[in-house]
Amino acid sequence: MNHQSYYASVKRILIIVLVLNIGVALAKIIYGYWTNSLSIISDGFHSLFDGTSNVIGIIGITIASRPPDKIHTYGHEKFETFASLGIAFLLFITCFEILQSAVGRFYHPEIPDITILSFLIMGITLIINLVVSWYENREGEKLKSTILVADAKHTRSDVYVSIAVILGFIAIQMGFSIVDPIIAVIIAVLIAKMGIQIIKSSSSILLDTAPLDEETIRSIVSKVPKVKECHRIRSRGPPSHIFVDLHVTLESSSSLSEAHEVAHIVEDKLKSSIPEIEDVVVHVEGDSDNF
Repeated sequence: MNHQSYYASVKRILIIVLVLNIGVALAKIIYGYWTNSLSIISDGFHSLFDGTSNVIGIIGITIASRPPDKIHTYGHEKFETFASLGIAFLLFITCFEILQSAVGRFYHPEIPDITILSFLIMGITLIINLVVSWYENREGEKLKSTILVADAKHTRSDVYVSIAVILGFIAIQMGFSIVDPIIAVIIAVLIAKMGIQIIKSSSSILLDTAPLDEETIRSIVSKVPKVKECHRIRSRGPPSHIFVDLHVTLESSSSLSEAHEVAHIVEDKLKSSIPEIEDVVVHVEGDSDNF
């Protein structure tokens, strides 16, 4: 898949997920305020920030799709990963707001109005979140998109949160109203956990953690005719756009023209074997008498 097709696909998925997240969030927030349920309100704002994270993702993808320029000679792909950090930042803000509300509810407890409609709304939104999370994660893995995979994890946390809220409803119906702010605290912890996971995965890319195993590259290159050895293998970049550079030692009988030919073969072989590789720099070594 070329650059434009990749970014167009990711943006389309984010827009679809954005619309669904906003619908789910509004349903939860409106009903949460109507029934005075802090856990539903907290879950609703969590879903709303899912939508905000989609907007950040769309902006990040739009910038990442720009071609290389004089300042960004390797392209703008890492803006996609950088946008993931923005999602994590929003998650931590949400976490703080929910904890603040939960503490207030501990000191001033209120019993929310739980009805069959409460269970129905949470059940429907739970199913929507399950479908959205599965769809976004599937497409993210298929496209090797860091922003989609990160956002899918974020949406998946909504599933666990919704289950926790439903369990809280059951406890409240049994007379344990204190469970409502406790559930809100659990939700805040889950949100913080997802934010930490996103930071870890995004930081590994921004800090140039090798996305490919050296042995994988070596096994491919060693099968190229006239290649005697492959070493100093390095790779970096997001899973969807990987940059590789390596040194190859050729057989002593190789000429300069053969060295150039082998370098092109190595590059083509790596790109065909690993489609996510964007660029390959091959440093050819051999006897000084030959080249």
